[in-house]
Amino acid sequence: MLEPALLPTPLVDCTDEAFARAGVELRLKRDDLLHPSVPGNKWRKLAPNLAAAVEQGHTRLLTFGGAYSTHLRAVAAAAGTLGLESVGLVRGEELADRPRNWSLRAAEESGMRLEFLTRAAYREATGRAGDGDGAEVQRRWGPCLALPEGGSNALAAVGAAAIPAELPDLDGRDVVCCPVGTGGTLAGIAAGLPPGARALGVAVLRGGEGYLEAEVARLHRAGFGREFANWRIDHGHHGGGYGKVPPELASFAGEFERRHGIPVERRYVAKLLAALADLAGAGAFPHGTRLTAVVTGLPDPE
Repeated sequence: MLEPALLPTPLVDCTDEAFARAGVELRLKRDDLLHPSVPGNKWRKLAPNLAAAVEQGHTRLLTFGGAYSTHLRAVAAAAGTLGLESVGLVRGEELADRPRNWSLRAAEESGMRLEFLTRAAYREATGRAGDGDGAEVQRRWGPCLALPEGGSNALAAVGAAAIPAELPDLDGRDVVCCPVGTGGTLAGIAAGLPPGARALGVAVLRGGEGYLEAEVARLHRAGFGREFANWRIDHGHHGGGYGKVPPELASFAGEFERRHGIPVERRYVAKLLAALADLAGAGAFPHGTRLTAVVTGLPDPE
């Protein structure tokens, strides 16, 4: 069985001069501490999908990811613990014959079978998988529950909707914030907010304008039967694209760690925190706004 999750995750007030000058409060929702092997938003998104897999009698999970995908590692760990097979379709056939990086090695050590696809084949496979067990995917890789890239489907959004319920006294001054890769966590947060509170996502990939908004709206319809108007996505702080960490972002993250003693994951969480600091300094939030940044994952090992 999976080890129990730490729920609710800690909520930490974060007194920071950059935000205080703007008249804005900052606190951190430490979802990075949620689970030892399925950390952060991955646990929230995977837990309802794993329950569905077991209930429906699936014995294999299949999913998608890049060379350093946290989602692949999380699915591998969770599936192995539950006695399920797992298959990871990895973007980049050139990786097949190279030594495994630490992330892919961890997935294999948890029992995941990796298959490496060209980028064109990967796009085709992810498109066919859809929001569940796509028939074409099953014909090629066998009976399975297919989870989308990043784990963001309707059940995942419902799982992430529990985050606002763990935040006390949310009202019109509150903005709950998270990084956005595939949209599932933001969709859940927005759906779970009480009236007046708002959600802000910070895109971590370049060129997602319109596409990510459509994905969040799709997840709302699929998971909750309606759309919500209490959220938006900032596209100006992706740092050059997915997985890219420019020197100024690394410097910001290191300084934040030194000031607050909290480890900062670079590809997602650092972009979120840097965006909030930048937006607060530019006066984007009214005085008295309370920002809650959801820390969605742990830093990569050194």
